[in-house]
Amino acid sequence: MKVRIKTLPEKQRIEVLDILYTAAGGVRGRAAMKLFLRDLLTESERIMLGRRIIIARMLIAGETQRRIEEELKVGRDTIGRVQRWLDDQLPGFESAVAELEKELSAREFKRLYAQSALFRLKKKYPAHFLLFPWPKGYSKKK
Repeated sequence: MKVRIKTLPEKQRIEVLDILYTAAGGVRGRAAMKLFLRDLLTESERIMLGRRIIIARMLIAGETQRRIEEELKVGRDTIGRVQRWLDDQLPGFESAVAELEKELSAREFKRLYAQSALFRLKKKYPAHFLLFPWPKGYSKKK
């Protein structure tokens, strides 16, 4: 049975949210969080939350609302809601997006490190590459 938030007593609302935050805070690691969210939320709820995070990332990166709307096929109300959360100076979204950016950068570094011997050499001997430029035809970004 769905409970209306407005009819829930304030004490019970705080208690329920505290239980949720404590349970989520106790989950350690990406795999454990993935299982926790999979068991807790429906697939559409997980997708909605993920899309809000993507919208926040794009807004922080300076993308226009029109571009976000076209790329993600989301409504202006959703983008506006995320923008308001970011404008309210609430650190939740921004700190989550900052941590996400760190994780994605680390993944990209690992991918490049595993994929390219030249990348590994450049990391090991950076001064050498100051004297000698990248080989012709080699693209830094793939």
